[in-house]
Amino acid sequence: GGKGMSGGYEDGGRGGRGGGSGGGFNNSMDMDAGYDRNGGGGMGGMGGGAAAPSRPAGPTKGLVLGGKQKANKFLESLRAEGEAVELESKTSRPSAGGGAPGVSAVAQAGVSLQIEEKLSVILKKDGGLETMELQGTMMLEIKSGEEDAFIRVAVATGKNDGFQFKTHPNIDKALHASDGILGLKDPNRPFPMGSPLGILKWRYQTRDESMVPLSINCWPSVSGGESVVSIEYEATESFDLHNVVISIPLPPLRDPPVVNQVDGDFTYDNRRNVLMWDIQLVDKSNRNGSMEFVVPAAESDGFFPIEVNFTSNKTYCDVKVDSVTRTTDGCPVKFFGASTLVCDSYQVV
Repeated sequence: GGKGMSGGYEDGGRGGRGGGSGGGFNNSMDMDAGYDRNGGGGMGGMGGGAAAPSRPAGPTKGLVLGGKQKANKFLESLRAEGEAVELESKTSRPSAGGGAPGVSAVAQAGVSLQIEEKLSVILKKDGGLETMELQGTMMLEIKSGEEDAFIRVAVATGKNDGFQFKTHPNIDKALHASDGILGLKDPNRPFPMGSPLGILKWRYQTRDESMVPLSINCWPSVSGGESVVSIEYEATESFDLHNVVISIPLPPLRDPPVVNQVDGDFTYDNRRNVLMWDIQLVDKSNRNGSMEFVVPAAESDGFFPIEVNFTSNKTYCDVKVDSVTRTTDGCPVKFFGASTLVCDSYQVV
């Protein structure tokens, strides 16, 4: 569990399609997490009180409010999970007349070190894993003065069997191999400022099905003039998964599918003919779940490929930042960041 927020952080450069949830690290390695459903990496737009109902909101305000309620619901579920999270920012107060929520996006100074892994998985509908590939990146960005651009980053890594690491061409490869330190080949040169720089990358590939974070079992069967589709998920104990969406393609329908049973929520997109099964959080309380729905009789191949999306604030690679020090005077430099796992492409075919 975490020790509470150390203020929200802003990081709009999060990749992946699913919205990020970040478990952060700072100097003391507390798990300070800025959770955000909408793909950024921070707590921007979560302060203040709700708008007065008498004042109709414009389209953008409506989106902000919707996002806020979702985020609050999400944080409530984290709270239930035992995470210490603050629902409201202390810095912004609701204005006297109601109005839109205040945005308390305080930019954090120091060195930003973001860790992101992108997962590509193809599962076979009859069971088994076709491919699983993982690509990870550590991104460094100097968010403070130029004196903090002359630095070295000490990284702690675990066993990481089967992982292949690669450093940026300007990084001293030998120093990383021997001491786990990421620094420029020329210590008298500063890191570039103003944009994130990938300083370390890693890759991992496997055909071992036990490494898959979420497996899906989908059984369509025709009975009378109907297809009854039973689908279940099973999640590994290694990860808690946020914002899980399992998208099942359907044949063209006149009427929406009849959902007999579902763990979580569902939405039907009639333009794309897709049934989306949503589970906000998969943790130790719901590692397994199922859904059953009925549509007019159709070929079983029509319910594939199933697309899966989720995020996690834990990565496969055991890697964390231990310290950041200046090369000029050896002084420690404040750093912060988050670890995120996202789906690049995750399918059952």
